[in-house]
Amino acid sequence: MLMYPNIFKNKKITTIYIWGMFIILMFVMLFAVLLINDEYNDFDREAESLRKEYLQEQKNTIVFDTDRVLKFISHRYKNNRKIIDEEYLKSQVLNAIEQLYGRQDGTGYFFIYDFNGTNLSDPLGLHNIGKNLYDFRDSNGVEVIKDLIDISQKPEGGFVEYMWIKPVTQIETPKISYAKAFKPWEWMIGTGVYLDEVEKLISAKKSDLKNRLIKYMMEILSLTVVLFGIGLTGLGVVNHLIDREIDSFSRFFKKASKSHTTIDMDQIQLFEFRKMVKYVNEMVDTIHKRKETLKEANLNLEKRVKQKTKNLSQQNKLLEKEKAYSDSLVKAQDSFIKHSIHEINTPLAVIMTHIDLFKMKEGENRYLLKIEAASKIISNIYSDLSYMIKKDRFIYEKKNLSISKFLEDRIDFFSEIALGNRHNIISEIQDNVWLYFSEEELQRIIDNNLSNAIKYANKSTEVKVFLIQEKEEVVLKFISISPKIKNTEAIFSAFKRENNVKGGFGLGLEIVYSICKKENVEIEVQSDDNITEFIYRFKKEC
Repeated sequence: MLMYPNIFKNKKITTIYIWGMFIILMFVMLFAVLLINDEYNDFDREAESLRKEYLQEQKNTIVFDTDRVLKFISHRYKNNRKIIDEEYLKSQVLNAIEQLYGRQDGTGYFFIYDFNGTNLSDPLGLHNIGKNLYDFRDSNGVEVIKDLIDISQKPEGGFVEYMWIKPVTQIETPKISYAKAFKPWEWMIGTGVYLDEVEKLISAKKSDLKNRLIKYMMEILSLTVVLFGIGLTGLGVVNHLIDREIDSFSRFFKKASKSHTTIDMDQIQLFEFRKMVKYVNEMVDTIHKRKETLKEANLNLEKRVKQKTKNLSQQNKLLEKEKAYSDSLVKAQDSFIKHSIHEINTPLAVIMTHIDLFKMKEGENRYLLKIEAASKIISNIYSDLSYMIKKDRFIYEKKNLSISKFLEDRIDFFSEIALGNRHNIISEIQDNVWLYFSEEELQRIIDNNLSNAIKYANKSTEVKVFLIQEKEEVVLKFISISPKIKNTEAIFSAFKRENNVKGGFGLGLEIVYSICKKENVEIEVQSDDNITEFIYRFKKEC
């Protein structure tokens, strides 16, 4: 189904139509702007081409003129140097060159300097004749005379661009000159052309372009106004027809809401709306039929509701009694567990104390070792049950603690249990590893893993414990040689035991999982036919 954006929601057809025409107008204006921009780009390229062509044409002209002057000097030099005094010959040549060339605008003259930079001839700058202008710089810092002398001594001469006072306007104007040397007399002969003429040509073309673009804009604007006027006229006609059809439908729906009536097809003119008449009439017929059916159903429903209400009232009374009974059972069970745990703690403490006193007085024996191991197992179970009771009503505060020292103490506590089960605990604990954690919850993680490792390990095998710090993590590993765990995820569920023969309630790992989930500790379990590993990754915090 075609979906339209919310901008059309609650908008009149006239408004949408006007917006459509406005968007079309914007596209027309955009097209005009792109056209003008393209014309300007073409003009820029044309102007640049014009500059290059004009410059090349002027270069060819001044090279041609300079070569003619050099041929003249060379001819006079070859034919007269042996019969006329050389200084007199030079004077004749300079006078002849000054008279030969010149244009009406004061350009096209030749200038001549010796290689030392002394002005020998300048028809429009007589005040400079005899002056040494070798170090002269223009407004851009170009060493004009020096650069002309240097480039003139190349075999083909060369061009130099610089700023110079144009004779007619007396304004500093860009100029390009060509210079070539007559080496027998160590003269630099040059002539140039001012570059402002090309800008005049470009300015004239730009004026033509501007007039052409104004004409384009006026034509586009006129066409747009005409099209917009036609569009508005068409909008008025279409809007009138649509309003008339919508009014017909509105009157119909108003009548249909009160009585069973249908639309007369002859009242509708537009094809799209005529297609709707059939479906609208069918809808009205269906609605009125369902309305009659609904009235009948309501009469029966009232009777059924009254009977159902009566039945529900009786059921609610029974449910209230059952709920009260269930609540009393839960309270009794909770009270029993609390009192049982409390009652276990006292005799357990007495047993543990007397075991220590007996060991101090009589020494150790294998029977006492078994009793002590069993007592510590009961102590661990008591701690799990106590944590289960308190965890939802008590906040275990965190603190910075040395997990290295804490782990060593817990391993020492479980060493008697391990020996009693013919196991030995091997540990590799990195020194001075600290962790921000609750001491009670950390004990539950360590004790339950040590207890399970001892319980499920194969007889006479070692239980290994590793503690290392890796970057921002503290990694705690428990490794034992034991049967393969078939489902490494299910063992963290409450009352789940991998081996029912080994005993226990199946709550230890469920407690470990809830603590790790709460404190964002990552758990990884790897188990095969020989080795089982429980790996815990604690995030370092300050």
